[in-house]
Amino acid sequence: MIYYKWVESPIGALLLTANGRSLTGLHMQGQKYFPVQTQDWQEVELDLFVQVQVQLTEYFAHKRQQFDLPLEPQGTDFQKQVWQLLTEIPFGETIAYGTLAKMTGNPTASRAVGSANGRNPISIVIPCHRVIASSGRLTGYAGGVDRKQWLLQHECSKIEPIQQALRLG
Repeated sequence: MIYYKWVESPIGALLLTANGRSLTGLHMQGQKYFPVQTQDWQEVELDLFVQVQVQLTEYFAHKRQQFDLPLEPQGTDFQKQVWQLLTEIPFGETIAYGTLAKMTGNPTASRAVGSANGRNPISIVIPCHRVIASSGRLTGYAGGVDRKQWLLQHECSKIEPIQQALRLG
């Protein structure tokens, strides 16, 4: 059974999914790799969804920089490794795909890292928007580059101008 709920946010409607104990998805309406709803989906109000909504509201109000939620993203071992590393990128900072590849122990895996990053099923909470091209360009984001830019500017507006925040690791 997959439980779900739609919530509103400053970047549009977000679809939350859970397995009853952990968040399994946070998807932006219209994003690439949006999940297909099947008969085993049930719209419910879980305490977990209330927690997620509270923490997202705090994040968007500049009152939260890290999320504290039970997560169970589904993917390959490599994808899960990349997603775990994404949670270590500090709020308001960015790193390059190549840097993230080095962190996996495979410095030549930039494309694989980019693919795993794009398939992140728990956007915002697992901050895939903080990964950028080595040139500093905002490339590739399943939710759209405009949302990626919005999220980075949102985070940087609390810390410093985005031009200074686009530091490459």
